[in-house]
Amino acid sequence: MNKSELVAAIADRAGVSQKDAGNCLDAFFDIVAEEVAAGREVSVTGWIKFERVATKAREGRNPQTGEPVAIPAGTKTKVTAGSKLKAAGKS
Repeated sequence: MNKSELVAAIADRAGVSQKDAGNCLDAFFDIVAEEVAAGREVSVTGWIKFERVATKAREGRNPQTGEPVAIPAGTKTKVTAGSKLKAAGKS
């Protein structure tokens, strides 16, 4: 399912226009991005959790030459499925 199909499904299920459903979905993703960028966690209990995590500096390898490459410390976004989402994947 792509974004336009998701918007159409949300609009149908919620009984709203596709424009309103699209605006709500965009607002959701904007808020998640802002919160994660600020270092705060966004959690929808039982469904999904978004959080920013720190990564340690480490040494990698250039796959073509095999030479060591220093990879600096940084941050990444971690997305974790909740119990309801995990259960839906098992059916």
